[in-house]
Amino acid sequence: MTTATATSPDAPSTSGLNWTPRLWGTLIVLCAAMFLDALDVSMVGVALPSIGSELHLSTSTLQWVVSGYVLGYGGLLLLGGRAADLLGRRRVFLVALSAFAAASLVGGLVDDGGLLIAARFLKGVSAAFTAPAGLSIITTTFAEGPARNRALSIYTTCGASGFSLGLVLSGLLTSVGWRWTFLMPVPVALLALVFAVRLLPRQTEEPAKGGYDVLGAITGTTTVLLLVFTVTEAQGAGWLSLRTLGSMAVVIALGAAFLLIESRTAHPLVRLGIFRNGSVARANVVAFAMTGAYGGFQFVVTLYLQHLLGWSALQMALGLLPAGAFIALSAPFMGPIVDRFGTGRLLPIGLLALVAAFALFLRLDEHSSYPVLVLPSMLLLGVGFAFAFPSVNIAATNGVADEEQGLASGLVNTAIQVGTAVVLAGATAMITAGSAGGDSPRAQLDGYRPALVFVTAVALVGLLVATAGALVDRRRNSTPASVPDYDYPPVGPTTARTGALTEH
Repeated sequence: MTTATATSPDAPSTSGLNWTPRLWGTLIVLCAAMFLDALDVSMVGVALPSIGSELHLSTSTLQWVVSGYVLGYGGLLLLGGRAADLLGRRRVFLVALSAFAAASLVGGLVDDGGLLIAARFLKGVSAAFTAPAGLSIITTTFAEGPARNRALSIYTTCGASGFSLGLVLSGLLTSVGWRWTFLMPVPVALLALVFAVRLLPRQTEEPAKGGYDVLGAITGTTTVLLLVFTVTEAQGAGWLSLRTLGSMAVVIALGAAFLLIESRTAHPLVRLGIFRNGSVARANVVAFAMTGAYGGFQFVVTLYLQHLLGWSALQMALGLLPAGAFIALSAPFMGPIVDRFGTGRLLPIGLLALVAAFALFLRLDEHSSYPVLVLPSMLLLGVGFAFAFPSVNIAATNGVADEEQGLASGLVNTAIQVGTAVVLAGATAMITAGSAGGDSPRAQLDGYRPALVFVTAVALVGLLVATAGALVDRRRNSTPASVPDYDYPPVGPTTARTGALTEH
């Protein structure tokens, strides 16, 4: 039995809610990095037509401006999370944030499509290390319970704000010039880096001990990279083509090899026993479905508003603003709400709002009005992400020992990125198949509707998993028998922990 303790000198005071200015500064720095990571997932979307026109990129090449970032981000998150545990969270965060700023600068200055895609890939790789390192710094600095709930609510709401405000900021910046969508993060990242050097807590104990699972790192990273690459390229090559089917067969074989290696190695990259924590397992499934559905929905909405309704980039920015504004404004209130109701109750509510938002958009037609179609979905999206995004991150790291917080953070972020890539690829395929290559408004609508049904169904799966988890939690909490410590009950008004964590 090992006891996990906080790694910061501030840790003794972090079980309460009266935080020092230094502690607030630390949280703000981490929130800034999380905001930038999430922002880059969605911000480039509106700028793509301008990029393709200026750099003379084909549609198939242009998609890699988006896919390159997702490939680097999603493919290396597991490695980034484990590196934070083994090499030190502060060190990994600072190096990765520096690389993120440099890649952003290069992406805004290059005049070659290949170099732009390479810069986007490197930017994604950097985010794959900053995201789990930042999240694990929070979960090891703030004691589990109300303090951690408050910190994670603010942190993850910043991430959700970046995710949802990406299109808004992209529309505004593209109106000035597409390069500003790449250059804007540079000063923010540099400023965050300066304060991070001064404020981020140094670990007072040695990083997690153990050897390096080189074979597991190779097979695990290659599996995720190849999976994201395959689903991204399947649209062009064909889902039933020999290339796609062969690539998926290799993904399955590599995945099986990875699981075998992790079950037998003494110091695994991913300790498979972490999934015996039901909260962690369910949170990863919900994260995959939730963000995957949103990624597909965002793509459909962008095409519909720009191509069919003829909206400008600025009109899109203003039209989608309510969702991001609601999420940002809700940040100060989500911690107390989580403490009061628990993640088990909030996750189903958030997923239900997202399902409703996607389903309502099925009413789209050639002349849909903003107040009738777009605004209700945007408001429901804001409610859904405000409730679900903090809850899923809390659930994904709850009850995990400090030495595995980087792993838990890497897992949930991997689920987010892989879910986005897989569902987006599926939605794109349905749009193409449904429209049958036609450009008429009717043909476009025939492509959009199946894609919307698909993303709604994916979100519904997340809702069912979250609801099942809530029922399990209610049954567990109503059982009078004592619960073993290793069963990790969810955070809630009667089950939150504020002391040290114990792992068997």
